[in-house]
Amino acid sequence: MSRPNYFTRLKEKWGITSNVQLTLIFIVFALTGSAASRLAGPVMDLFSLSIESLHPVIYWPLRIGLIFPLYQLLLVFFGALFGQFRFFWNFEKKMLRRLGVKL
Repeated sequence: MSRPNYFTRLKEKWGITSNVQLTLIFIVFALTGSAASRLAGPVMDLFSLSIESLHPVIYWPLRIGLIFPLYQLLLVFFGALFGQFRFFWNFEKKMLRRLGVKL
């Protein structure tokens, strides 16, 4: 008996039945990561926090710390746009519970 491939195991773990849904989920993850990192710069600028005004040791942790909440919001937003709200809402709740946030 052959061992199931990675995508089959991932579909089983996430409770997904179709390759189309899996593809949509991968697209949402890609868009969310790109958008969160891209939006962090303008948000930092909005608060006048730039690499020129702050030491890099302060600037970069702030920017990375900003990416995390942006990512959480955008994940559910893009998930809804791609018709995968339920999957990403459950994914988000599970991630926040692991971080100790009570829902």
